[in-house]
Amino acid sequence: MLAASLLLVAGCATVPGPRIDDGGEVLSGRLALRVDAVDPTPARSFSAAFDLRGTATSGTLGLSTPLGSMLAEARWSPAEVALVTPQGTRRFASLDALTRELLGESVPIEAWFDWLRGRPWSGAASMPTAASPDTTVPPAPAGFAQLGWNVDLARFGEGAVSATRTAPAPMVTVRIRLDRS
Repeated sequence: MLAASLLLVAGCATVPGPRIDDGGEVLSGRLALRVDAVDPTPARSFSAAFDLRGTATSGTLGLSTPLGSMLAEARWSPAEVALVTPQGTRRFASLDALTRELLGESVPIEAWFDWLRGRPWSGAASMPTAASPDTTVPPAPAGFAQLGWNVDLARFGEGAVSATRTAPAPMVTVRIRLDRS
C-alpha cells in the first residue's frame, strides 16, 4: 500500500510545488483513516497531518508526518489530477482513483470542504441522520448520510468530524480533527 511506503521513504523530503490560492477553503489538522479487516486482508490504518486548500473542483491535499515532513500532495483541477511525492509525480484519471492509490480506499475528498464545515456537499444528495424516536436508547449523533458515508457531527463544536462507510466492505472510518485558528 502506498500510504505505508510513503511513511517509510518520506524521511525529511519535501514536495515542492505551487499552492492553490483561488479564494477557496483552507483547512488543516490531523486525520486518521482506518480500514477494517476483510479476509484475507488485515485491518490497516493511516494518520497524518493534513492541509486542504481550494475547492471541490480545484485544490490540494497535503499529507505530512507529525514532524512536518511532506508525505504526499494530491492536486486536482478540471484539467488534471496528480499525486506528488518525493519520488515524483503520478497522474490519475480521477480524484477517486488517486485516493484509492494514496489511502487504499475511495474517499470523497471533494466533499470534505463542506463536511468539515458541518454541512452536506452540494454535489450529491444527502439525508440528515435523525435522533432515534425510541427514548430508551441514546439519540443518534447529529449528522447526515451522503455518498455512502455517514458523517457524524456530534463533536463538530470541538473541531472533530468523523465519517464511516460501511458498504461496500471493508468498513472505512475517517476521523478528522481541525486545527483551531
